[in-house]
Amino acid sequence: MTTAYAEKWDLESLFAGGSESKELRTHLDQTKKYIDAFEERVANFTTPTSSEESSLIASLIEDAKVIMQFLTQGGAYIGCLQAQDMKDRKADALQSEVTGYRASYSTTFTTFQQTLAAAEDEVFAALLETEDLSLWNFILSEWRTQAKEKLSGPEEAMVNALAIDGYHGWGEMYDTLIGMLSLTVNVDGETKELSVGQANNLLSHPSPKVRKEVFEKLEQLWADNEELFARTLNHLGGFRLRLYEKRGWTEILKEPLAYNRMTEDTLNAMWGAIEKQKDAFVSYLNRKAEMLGETKMDWYNLDAPVSESTKTLSYQEGADFILKHFAKFGPEMASFSKTAFEKSWIEAEDRPGKRPGGFCTGFPLSEESRIFMTYSGSMSNVATLAHELGHAFHSYALRTVHPLNRRYAMNVAETASTFAEMIVADAAVKEATTKDEKIALLEDKLQRSVAFFMNIHARFLFEKRFYAERSKGYVSAQRLNELMEEAQREGYAGALETTHPHFWSSKLHFYITGVPFYNFPYTFGYLFSLSIYAKALEAGGNYEESYMALLRDTAVMNVEDLAMKHLGEDVTSEDFWSKGVALCVQDVEEFLELTK
Repeated sequence: MTTAYAEKWDLESLFAGGSESKELRTHLDQTKKYIDAFEERVANFTTPTSSEESSLIASLIEDAKVIMQFLTQGGAYIGCLQAQDMKDRKADALQSEVTGYRASYSTTFTTFQQTLAAAEDEVFAALLETEDLSLWNFILSEWRTQAKEKLSGPEEAMVNALAIDGYHGWGEMYDTLIGMLSLTVNVDGETKELSVGQANNLLSHPSPKVRKEVFEKLEQLWADNEELFARTLNHLGGFRLRLYEKRGWTEILKEPLAYNRMTEDTLNAMWGAIEKQKDAFVSYLNRKAEMLGETKMDWYNLDAPVSESTKTLSYQEGADFILKHFAKFGPEMASFSKTAFEKSWIEAEDRPGKRPGGFCTGFPLSEESRIFMTYSGSMSNVATLAHELGHAFHSYALRTVHPLNRRYAMNVAETASTFAEMIVADAAVKEATTKDEKIALLEDKLQRSVAFFMNIHARFLFEKRFYAERSKGYVSAQRLNELMEEAQREGYAGALETTHPHFWSSKLHFYITGVPFYNFPYTFGYLFSLSIYAKALEAGGNYEESYMALLRDTAVMNVEDLAMKHLGEDVTSEDFWSKGVALCVQDVEEFLELTK
């Protein structure tokens, strides 16, 4: 008999006592001591003049590793507390404290990078060849490039100090604002007060009346608070633009492309391939609108079920489904995921007060992960759960790698998660027992394709245009609504009857300070994982070790080299991306055939 899996996560095994935890307090105090000691060592560090200084540099790198692990362990735990209870003000205060520690460490770390980067070319090259430092060849070269492109040490230190209450403060303000919002909705004859996250789940409710009411009330909620969100977004964008200007960066995509270790040629090739094949997805949206009794697709119907026989699974059934199909891919992925369920690493309970959305966060000191989501039983929820388990498995695959060589970028992070999601979504379609069920599950897959090819594209277009206008001055809430509508109409290739003008205020991704342009990496990961999935199917269950080898390389090379080494593909060519999009077009064709 299968053990029942808990729907609430276990945080007590990490630090007992929640936001009042004495263990956490000790951990944060120790983190501060490590940062202070590192600051003192870096203050005495001078630009190396020979390779004989490699052991000193390696020692400083090890110190940096420990600090990063401590910061991540404490910060991730506090982030979990905030997500599970948006009214945990003590956790908010602790997160502000950790943000301060991060800024302090970042200042010292930047000084270390810049001092190291100032070494003569031949000295730096010799250092990388030493036994002490050869392990970090890629990351040290990346540090050197980054350091040379930033301001001086004292200037970057001032930026980081001011960012605590400025830049990061505005990001935290967004979380606070979201936590204060709720709305009342009538669902199945019962009036309920819901958090934003719970209300978002109702956009896939079978009743068009419920979907429309929820959408309109959410839109009104954003409209009522649009000035607060507009000010928040403008200050975040303004800070970033001013910093870029001082550093001499003229291209808004410079930082996100560097962060994702990819070239603009790769990004342009990806979007170019997608735009050339959007007509198929417009046909799908038009057909879905017809099935819902509409002439054209409304925003609030994008996630609507198209069949009354839509399958739902309990949390236990969803977990069993995931484990069953992960096992067909490989034993390690299934075994790891089973551990996550058994040890209660997953927060899935559907209750008020939780933050919207889902995430996976890692705890490097205990080598564990925690997954956050709100599970309500749909196959889309099952896919989301698999998605987050994919993130956790990525961290597991890297457990044998030095922590400084585990810092992979967002685009390849989304590759692992989307690959796991694809295993489950594909299996669901293949196991469908009736035509209606197959249509519903196929449509669930297509919803994700539309999200990555159209919704994410709209976000990307909006953000580019927002920054272009923000560089000239404050962008009003009304103008933000206009930019969002324009981007959605273009991103969805004219398939929408009604849009979501306040989407810019509803989406957390626009307010994350750590990662600019938190959008296109999702699409990259989706299409990149399709190539990996195709190879896994060809290998017939013997691909897991090759897949894990790819994951282990995700933080030590750029994506162009990663794809060439492990897939033999050129990602700067539209041809590579077109093959992935074409696989999704096949889903459209099957859907259209089944729903004639």
